Amino acid sequence: MASSSFAADDYAPGPDSLPQPGVPRGKVTKYSFEQSKIFPGTVRDYWVYVPAQYDSSKPAPVMVFQDGLQYNATNVFDNLIHKKEIPPMVGIFVMHGRVKALSTNSLDRFNRSYEYDGLGDNYASFLLDELLPHIIAEQKLNLSTNPSDFAIAGASSGAICAFTAAWERPDAFRRVFTSIGTFTGLRGGNNYPILIRKTEPKPIRIFMQDGSNDLNIYGGNWFLANQEMVSALEFAGYDVNHIWGDGGHNGKHATAIFPDAMRWLWRDYPKPIVANVATNLQQPVMEILIPGEDWQVISEGHSFTEGPAVNAKGEVFFTDLSNDGIHKIGLDGKVTMFQKESGWPNGQMFGPDGKLYVCQNGKKRIVAYDSNGKEEVIVEDVESNDIAVAHDGSLYFTDPAHKQVWFVSAKHETRVVDKDVTEPNGVRFSPDQSLLYVADTKGQFVYSFQVQPDGSLANKQRYYHLHLVDGATQSGADGMTVDTLGRLYVATEMGLQVCDQAGRVQGIILKPQNKWLSNVTFAGEKFDTLYVTCEDKVFKRKTKATGVRSFEAPIKPPAPRL
Repeated sequence: MASSSFAADDYAPGPDSLPQPGVPRGKVTKYSFEQSKIFPGTVRDYWVYVPAQYDSSKPAPVMVFQDGLQYNATNVFDNLIHKKEIPPMVGIFVMHGRVKALSTNSLDRFNRSYEYDGLGDNYASFLLDELLPHIIAEQKLNLSTNPSDFAIAGASSGAICAFTAAWERPDAFRRVFTSIGTFTGLRGGNNYPILIRKTEPKPIRIFMQDGSNDLNIYGGNWFLANQEMVSALEFAGYDVNHIWGDGGHNGKHATAIFPDAMRWLWRDYPKPIVANVATNLQQPVMEILIPGEDWQVISEGHSFTEGPAVNAKGEVFFTDLSNDGIHKIGLDGKVTMFQKESGWPNGQMFGPDGKLYVCQNGKKRIVAYDSNGKEEVIVEDVESNDIAVAHDGSLYFTDPAHKQVWFVSAKHETRVVDKDVTEPNGVRFSPDQSLLYVADTKGQFVYSFQVQPDGSLANKQRYYHLHLVDGATQSGADGMTVDTLGRLYVATEMGLQVCDQAGRVQGIILKPQNKWLSNVTFAGEKFDTLYVTCEDKVFKRKTKATGVRSFEAPIKPPAPRL
């Protein structure tokens, strides 16, 4: 769509935005809601539009709007549904919450910026877990549960709210309309363009509107921010469209173009909305991921999985902490028990001798198992979490409880080599084994050390700069692995963050489920499949990358682009 040539703010709604003779009118009813636990104490009005064509025997698509009735949306729905240009859908128009003042001498607490501008999944959870179930129960509506049947829209702060809902919950919202969106520095929305460029694409279709005379205030420039958003979405391969005008921070232009935006958002319905629609994928993360290849559950029903370790064949061994066992995943995908009652194991890694070295923290020791499960004690009377074994048989392990990193020589001589990381967790070598990486779960960085000939560590730096979940003070960095190009893969709260050798996050691979992502390794016959432990399950995903096994001879990766 081309930008309008009208004068600033001289936008008028067309016939599709106005009542038309002979077109059945939907029913609009006003209600209130004040039972939220996510936003406690709030009260809000909302309106429900039910089209004349609604059939209670069929699940209806849904479109949610922030800030109540706007865009002449109910007229547009009547007209476009009648012309069969969009499906018959239920419209839900929701006001932001207010906490009522206790006296006339006090103001209400207005939740609009908190609910709308704030990042994270609070507002999406409010809609999905509180308001929509309430509406379904009260109005007896048959609403679809298909995420491609759900759209969400809003203006200004309501626009970033709509995008955030889809970004956080693409399993529920996949069509987004934003106008004069506040993708600026009010509550972190200015970070979205960077996250979009780095994060594995999500199944979202989005139409954006803004005007060149939009706000330019302390939080940023609204028009430039919307252009940054479109640029990032196009870079990441999203199905995105936009129209720029010359209007200000109001709804005139958005109301005028709303019918065309709805036609575009709902085109090809009921064809599902999918990710990676572009053919010219530019994201560095897509140099690793294969379009169409997603996470697959390989083992489930556990308490807390950890320590995925790969042997020379490409088989994976993982621990189940609370159930005190080590499991084996064969190349055929079959999962068997390798070792029961294994001392409440955590991190583990294979050594050059073919043995599985295990942090047996329940018994305060490091042990090694041969292929028959025979146990050899390597170190006793130590706390341990994760382990890295070098090609010469020496190893390092982390001790989060005492903020220590330990070195164990090939002759099993043991000493502490670092004491100052807040919570040292994952530990891995660089592909050439000249560097040791230590993840700090309670910080933002992965530390890099230079390995000295005697096993000591030097030249410590907070080197890998990780992204944090909004509102978090720590990354949750846990287990790690590396590939032949020297990229470091870090399991974090935000997802699997992929860093280049220069210490920068180039990509974020989505977690397979919204639970704690504890560890990662490359495995499989060609060592090109990522295996991750994610709380109660183990997942795998084939990639274009190839992993490195530190029990083999070191390899020198290509130099990074600086």
